[in-house]
Amino acid sequence: MLSLDVGTSSVTAGGYDSAGRPLPGVQASVRHVPVTTSDGGYELQALELVTRCLRVLRATLDAAAFDDPPSAAGISCFWHSLIGLDGQGEAITPVFLWADTRSVQQVEYLRRQMDEKAYHVRTGCVFHSSYLPARLLWFRQQEPDQWSRIRYWVSFADYFYLRLFGRLITSLSMASGSGLFDQHELVWDAWVCEAIDLDRRLLPPLVDLHQSCSGLRGEYRSYLPELADIPWFPAVGDGACSNVGSGCATPQRLALMVGTSGALRCILRTSCLDIPAGLWCYRLDDRRFVLGGALSNGGNLITWLRDCLQLPPAEQLEQELASLAPDSHGLTLLPYWAGERSLGWAAHATGAIVGMRLHTKPVDVMRAAMEAVALRFAAIHERLRSVVPQTELLAATGGALLRSPVWMQIMADALGTGVQASAELEASRRGAALLALESLGALTDVADAPASFGSYYEPRKEFTKQYQAARLRQEKMYRMLVQGSRHL
Repeated sequence: MLSLDVGTSSVTAGGYDSAGRPLPGVQASVRHVPVTTSDGGYELQALELVTRCLRVLRATLDAAAFDDPPSAAGISCFWHSLIGLDGQGEAITPVFLWADTRSVQQVEYLRRQMDEKAYHVRTGCVFHSSYLPARLLWFRQQEPDQWSRIRYWVSFADYFYLRLFGRLITSLSMASGSGLFDQHELVWDAWVCEAIDLDRRLLPPLVDLHQSCSGLRGEYRSYLPELADIPWFPAVGDGACSNVGSGCATPQRLALMVGTSGALRCILRTSCLDIPAGLWCYRLDDRRFVLGGALSNGGNLITWLRDCLQLPPAEQLEQELASLAPDSHGLTLLPYWAGERSLGWAAHATGAIVGMRLHTKPVDVMRAAMEAVALRFAAIHERLRSVVPQTELLAATGGALLRSPVWMQIMADALGTGVQASAELEASRRGAALLALESLGALTDVADAPASFGSYYEPRKEFTKQYQAARLRQEKMYRMLVQGSRHL
């Protein structure tokens, strides 16, 4: 198997055997940095990202030196992206990413004009800048000339397939993260498309995961001859793939991910689902839901603080963080540098630090930020447990979290439950490989695939109580600074 993972900050590819185990040394990756703008933009260039994907695939194939071509290819890709294409299928907009907040005003317009609760019941989404309805309204108002030229609105995964195969499709999984999709009827949602005056013919045809493509065209066939005629399965949302790859493909296992952003998710196989307020609901495929909450601020916030606060090297910083007692810094922090998603979905929210004094040190701010993120996860966990009360495992994934034992312990203490590190370091990529194996029939159910785990972090009850008090303090500050500012 060959698997590609297209993320916000990197593209990776790797080889896997028929049991979903990574092939040693058969991998490649390249990092990239989205372009940010002062008004809240967060973008990548579409063709440049396609080129990165191709180069990573080529490097992985070269590292493998396969005697026979791979049996199939699977893809994990970030949710919530948007690209406008012209009539020839060429991208005439950047790739607008999930953290683009320029449509904040359109979010408020949608909330005034439409029934958000009914919208949430059908689409599993809320009105927010990370979803497509507000972003499409924003683009039409800002770029009316370009809007008139656009013939298709697609995700990056859809664009990548169009380049490779000349076929425009999107998976149920990718569509489910758009805010334009009916999670229950598995169709583009007519009500929201009509409300924002979007012709559904501008959206790609929907397919499920077993409907593969094959036959690379033109230059791609000559560049990747080993992959030219194998089945390529449709891209799956990276969050769903992360759960699968980390061994969290049943409701008894929750996946806690902190990479660039953060999420706490579970996968449920059911015919219908009541979606709790504040949580989102997407699809893995036509049989399985992905339910959870997401934070726009995770490793990106930690990286920002590390760069701006002139903190010591990683090993020394970890020691200094460990020396601080929980919530001992006197700070209350709202970790909304990139806006808020779950649970309040305040697209206009910004970061705040209250309680600074002359004796406050940079390491205090870093510890406060890690705890603040953990407190938001505690709120998501509490809401998620209303649907899946009996869980046997909470597995941690994502490089930002796994690199810090201090943060892992903070998570366990704040959530009041044990947290076990996943040893599947590329969980999303592995998840795409396992789903491809399942589609091929080589694996009966991805939930049966074994997963590896590492260190276990036991919650400390006395610190859980301290963090419960800190969360009340944080939520009071949220009401004052975020909810209060919505009406200013």
